Amino acid sequence: MKVEIVTTGSELLLGQIVNTNAAYMSQRLNDLGFDVIYQTTVGDNHDRMKEVLEHALSRADIVITSGGLGPTQGDITKEVSAEIFGRKMKLHAESKRRMEERFAQRHVVWTDNNLRQVTLPEGAEVFLNYNGIASGVVLENNGKYLINLPGPPSEMKDMFERSLKPFLQRKFGFKHIIVSKVLNTMGLGESLLETEIKDLILAQSNPTLALLIRPAGVIIRITAKADTREQAEEMIAQMEEKIRQRVGSYIYAANDENLEEIVAKLLRDNCIKVSCAESCTGGMLAQRLTSISGSSSYLDGSIVTYSNDVKTKFLSVDEDLLCAKGAVCAEVAGHMAEGVVQMFNSDIGVGITGIAGPTGGTKTKPVGLVYIGVSGKYGTEVTENHFGGTRDEVRYRATQQALFMLRQYILKNIKK
Repeated sequence: MKVEIVTTGSELLLGQIVNTNAAYMSQRLNDLGFDVIYQTTVGDNHDRMKEVLEHALSRADIVITSGGLGPTQGDITKEVSAEIFGRKMKLHAESKRRMEERFAQRHVVWTDNNLRQVTLPEGAEVFLNYNGIASGVVLENNGKYLINLPGPPSEMKDMFERSLKPFLQRKFGFKHIIVSKVLNTMGLGESLLETEIKDLILAQSNPTLALLIRPAGVIIRITAKADTREQAEEMIAQMEEKIRQRVGSYIYAANDENLEEIVAKLLRDNCIKVSCAESCTGGMLAQRLTSISGSSSYLDGSIVTYSNDVKTKFLSVDEDLLCAKGAVCAEVAGHMAEGVVQMFNSDIGVGITGIAGPTGGTKTKPVGLVYIGVSGKYGTEVTENHFGGTRDEVRYRATQQALFMLRQYILKNIKK
């Protein structure tokens, strides 16, 4: 069944609130095996809303709206839906009774405009609202379904799970299930990553593959449709194995795992202590490592060495080197990593130096240039990195690369 989601409300178009409802409904509908083919947002305008809903009904079997069921004159979704299906509006007795009960419990007097929330299209199937007042409705005509859900996320989610999901099961059954798995990568750009698995992408049918850029790197999303979750997961596993054979060294996590959690587990499991010396990231790497409970077991300490004097005094970075090459160079990053190992007597040290911007860049050392060093008893490794984006994005990407390098350093040397 093809589904279109229509979120209503001028506040969405003005950017005053983030449209989380569309994301939630899309994910849940796909989980249940429904194909969400379009998402549309429309403001609180009668003519435009009617046009959008009619167009949605022309290309989808089920149109689900959220928003516009409240008590004000701008809440018009039910009225427009009823007009499209040729239905009159009528007070719904059970919804009114529940509204009066709810107001009484809160010791609040309801006003006449609240009746708009419990006045529904005639002949509609009603979804009672257990987290609010406005009831949801289902309208059907010639095999097309128009479903109105409330806009507040807590009300929408509860109504979706409590009422819409059983309705969809009863009417259509869940003949298929759609399952996705995300592989998180670092170290390969989107174009290079695509080149490595291009034949798999071109040959895709079920499962499907998609590459998506995220601040933390490029992700590979594998999506399979099957009769059961077990079948879908098996299809995904077969495709994942093919991908890992090509680019496995660049994959650091799956689904919602984040890099600091993975690195923290590696450090804990191998009884490794780490320390950080940060310049342009200003302690962000240490913050990410300490965001995990129990970080005292693997983080010895951290120092922000923004000035050259501090680099020299605490990390023993050579003054002549700083004068000759400046603070942003590979040698300084390596010496920072080596110096912080000595300072805290840790097993591994990480040093970061760069230009986060938006000012401070030059022709030879542009904004986004960051050198990262990792040092320990197996030697010192340094990478030159060029990150794009805002100041915060450059700093975050630098810490992401530092965590990735730390992971690689441990994995490469752990068997030695």
